[in-house]
Amino acid sequence: MVALYSAVYSAKVDMPAPNSTLIMKQFIAMGSGLGLVMILLFIDYRQLDRWSYVIYFCTLLLLIYVLYHGRIVAGSRRWIVLGMIRFQPSEIAKLAVIIVLGHYYSRVITDQGLSFKDLIIPLILTGLPCLFILKQPDLGTSALIFLNASAMTWFVKVKKRTLLVIIGILLICLPLGWFSLKDYQKGRIISFMDPSRDPLGSGYHVIQSKIAIGSGKMFGKGFLEGTQNDLAFLPEQHTDFIFSVLAEEWGFVGSITLIVTYLFLILWILYIANSSKDVFSKIVSVGICAMIFFQVVINIGMVMGLMPVVGVTLPLISYGGSSIVTSLIGIGIVLNISMRRYMFDV
Repeated sequence: MVALYSAVYSAKVDMPAPNSTLIMKQFIAMGSGLGLVMILLFIDYRQLDRWSYVIYFCTLLLLIYVLYHGRIVAGSRRWIVLGMIRFQPSEIAKLAVIIVLGHYYSRVITDQGLSFKDLIIPLILTGLPCLFILKQPDLGTSALIFLNASAMTWFVKVKKRTLLVIIGILLICLPLGWFSLKDYQKGRIISFMDPSRDPLGSGYHVIQSKIAIGSGKMFGKGFLEGTQNDLAFLPEQHTDFIFSVLAEEWGFVGSITLIVTYLFLILWILYIANSSKDVFSKIVSVGICAMIFFQVVINIGMVMGLMPVVGVTLPLISYGGSSIVTSLIGIGIVLNISMRRYMFDV
């Protein structure tokens, strides 16, 4: 909340809503997410296993609905608006895919590893929401879902021959994937290779972000003293590029502190996964760990110019109600698993 306040503090910044409104919306989203976490603690996580396909298909219906009746913001049709409530079904899809794959893999997992035939259903379960999300368009969230599913598949073990076949198929599909991208998405990838090629267009975001991060030096310029943010040079400073605001004001020390905090969170989730007694909870914990890990790595890599700009938020830091609620629900599921991980000792 401190980082967000700093990001929207400057009156020179053109925001979609008054600064105080953005802060209040984030407080409400955080409170709602924490409330859902408390509710989750009283529900046995095995209910997610039983209702996994219902959760998944309801999410698919929401993704289809948003394609025809969703609100368009910045050229993308991603939001469902119900009165004062506005949310992105694509965020829910990240958890839905993790839960349904946890259900499937927990029933087919073997010591020998999964064959290509075993992976057909997971490919369909992952591919359907990814296709619907790409139609919005939202390349970043679609890529995250695919990466989460890949991490879960790697965890349950795949036969070596099957893995080689999958890698071969992906290499063949890469050229086809390039031609399916929209022009602005291609521009972002080209600018990733050489931001100076279009410094006032597709390369502008990364160039200004790197200036902000570098200008923070060791200890930063101080709270509310970031000039790149204050003078409105830094775009999307309250959402995708909020790490740049934090790095400029708190420097290398503040940035490392945040990264180490994420590291502790990720290691804690892996510890819970390792100590769980049933396969479903292990796989779901790994999936939630992957969800947080990939978001952190892609977002920070993106603002530092190490990865293409794909519009991925920084978990629990960036502005966005759907994003923060999804992250908190994921952590709530892991807390639920942690509370009940010794129940099978009896």
